[in-house]
Amino acid sequence: MTTATTSRPTARAYAMWLIALAAYTVAVFHRASLGVAGVEAQERFSAGASAISLFLVLQLVVYAAMQVPVGVALDRFGSRRLILAGALTMAAGQATLAVAGDVPTAIAARVLVGAGDAMTFVSVLRVVGLWFPGRTIPLITQLTGILGQFGQIVAAYPLVALLHSTSWESTFLGAAAVSVLVAVLVVVALRDAPPGTALAAPAGLAEVRRSLALTWREPGTRIGLYTHLVTQFSGTVFALLWGYPFLVLGEGLSPGTAAGLLTLLVVVGIIVGPLFGRLCGRWPLRRSSLVFGILAATAAMWTVVLLWPGRAPLPLLVLLVVVLGTNGPGSMIGFDFARTWNPAERQGSASGVVNVGGFVASLLTVLAVGAVLDLLTPGGSTDYSLDAFRAAFAVQYVFWAIGLVGVVRHRRQLRARLARDGVVLAPLVVAVGARLRGRSAYR
Repeated sequence: MTTATTSRPTARAYAMWLIALAAYTVAVFHRASLGVAGVEAQERFSAGASAISLFLVLQLVVYAAMQVPVGVALDRFGSRRLILAGALTMAAGQATLAVAGDVPTAIAARVLVGAGDAMTFVSVLRVVGLWFPGRTIPLITQLTGILGQFGQIVAAYPLVALLHSTSWESTFLGAAAVSVLVAVLVVVALRDAPPGTALAAPAGLAEVRRSLALTWREPGTRIGLYTHLVTQFSGTVFALLWGYPFLVLGEGLSPGTAAGLLTLLVVVGIIVGPLFGRLCGRWPLRRSSLVFGILAATAAMWTVVLLWPGRAPLPLLVLLVVVLGTNGPGSMIGFDFARTWNPAERQGSASGVVNVGGFVASLLTVLAVGAVLDLLTPGGSTDYSLDAFRAAFAVQYVFWAIGLVGVVRHRRQLRARLARDGVVLAPLVVAVGARLRGRSAYR
């Protein structure tokens, strides 16, 4: 299997990307749909906040657990079939949720949504890898992650408006119908690769096991996994669940101000994502330096906020949110590592392995923060103190340490391989100076 080799993307490449991007945007919409209907869900299912939170946790568990199997299936069956299967699975989940009248049925519905969601993003990345020339792939990958988040906006506004103006059943049946429309579009228009691309024959079970083992043994896959882990989880946990309570209950901000800061986090991601893509395309052998910079800035800002005497001033919290806004785009660098260090026939499984890192770390951090808050708050109250939040968010240092060790270790292995091939990287300062003068970044 080979990727697109022309120097400039074709119009058809952009058309294929837009179709795949539409599928991913709808997947994000489904992912966020229950969260924005949380109050209505509690009323419909007569469930407390803990039960509704369980929906989110199980959805993340399913998403993370399916990444490697989905990656293997992607290499075997291709993006078109996986995106189609994901769209139909999410449609089934939303249709089930529409008619659900109890918590177990609603949980089963969200499991289906999580499973369909798990099939989509890595499949879209494979479309990008096969249709676009190598140097443009980091930028298109960043744009995919950014533009796909508009699905959250659709969930936050049109879906909520529909829910308030019609009924629960009509709203989620309508959401299921959107997935069916995407499935039709994928069947009619999406193609896995450009005409004439040599595609590997489907592998047997023994070959699949061998390919997966090779994917895991590749240091480029593992540095991608640890990159995704160390850069993604802090921003995800903040945006997904604990940022709003921390800002309102811990730091004493108004709900409107807290919501504004969460919106700023998304805006920053939209701004810096294309920049990261350009940097990775221009400096492909310096991507780990960008990862270290994102990690250092994130850990440093959290340290200042957590050690601040009393409540942190608003400008400091704004800086924290700005830095957290770089986490999502930073995690996309992990997929770029996997893409460049694995052959085309292992792109799906490599992306699946990478995607496990950040979501497992996010899930564990969500649970750990909640456990520490409950431990330090007497009587089962949800009126958490600032000190409780400080102790809870300190669990992040464990995952930063794990991720940092993983990135450093596998970077050394990759640089040793480059050195054996005669490519020895000059110090970063020297390389930047050489690039500015139009010289080689190597020695």
